Amino acid sequence: MLRLARIVGVLLIVVGLVGFIMAEATSLTALIPAAFGLIYYVLAALGHKEEFRKHAMHILSVIALLGMLGTARGFLDLVVFNTGGADSMPLATISKGLTFILNLIFLVAAVRSFIAARRARLAEEN
Repeated sequence: MLRLARIVGVLLIVVGLVGFIMAEATSLTALIPAAFGLIYYVLAALGHKEEFRKHAMHILSVIALLGMLGTARGFLDLVVFNTGGADSMPLATISKGLTFILNLIFLVAAVRSFIAARRARLAEEN
């Protein structure tokens, strides 16, 4: 999971930087995905210490959920565009859609990991 967190972090940083560059450095909000990516990367690095791993993963899951909530509208706009419901797609919509998808991928993987860990603990107890 820590490897996935680092990969998602790097991809979010790329999304943010590319969005910022393509927006011709006029909008600092284009860097929001990069900020999320940096948080992912730092927490993944902290998670390499056994005593922080559980906390880092839970915080990363909350960050992923917040990232999804903040970009859900952009993801819906992306879906509308891809189904032929819109004529153009702004750069911000692409950035928000990608941010939503990356956070969703991480959150689904994290929840599956938490469930597997819980089942393993229960199996050990029995």
